[in-house]
Amino acid sequence: MAVSPIPEGYHTVNAYLIVDDAAAAIDFYTAAFGAKELYRLPVPGPDGAERVGHAEVRIGDTNLMLCDEWPDMGALGPKARGGATTSFVIYGPDCDAAFDQAVKAGASVDKPVADQFWGDRMGTVVDPFGHKWTLGTHKEDVSPEDLASRMKEWTKAQYAQANIA
Repeated sequence: MAVSPIPEGYHTVNAYLIVDDAAAAIDFYTAAFGAKELYRLPVPGPDGAERVGHAEVRIGDTNLMLCDEWPDMGALGPKARGGATTSFVIYGPDCDAAFDQAVKAGASVDKPVADQFWGDRMGTVVDPFGHKWTLGTHKEDVSPEDLASRMKEWTKAQYAQANIA
């Protein structure tokens, strides 16, 4: 029997997070997003202290890989880099409840939940490790023509709010 080129339970593209405390991140993702820990591989660091060399959690239908920072190998998380370098979107049936759950678990609010012109209701939080997570519920299918028109109106409003001519 041939081995599949994409392991079971994975997608073609998979996220791998580097954080300053992977054990705490796993606890946070469990509390904030309902993650289920699949496994973790502890390894000794150069100082002999144990760190997470690799771990995986599942959020909904998606596996998320993560590990502790390895500065000696150039693997740094958002805090060490001066901010998030990527963002994640989690869709679900009630983004307001998901947003509240993430904040109660320790996330900070980046953008409050609001209806968006592209048909989603979304809000963004920053986890305690510096990664951004947008929590959304799809509410409306928008045609490409309507999307373009709404984008123009939204852009005008943003420029007006920022006093940009």
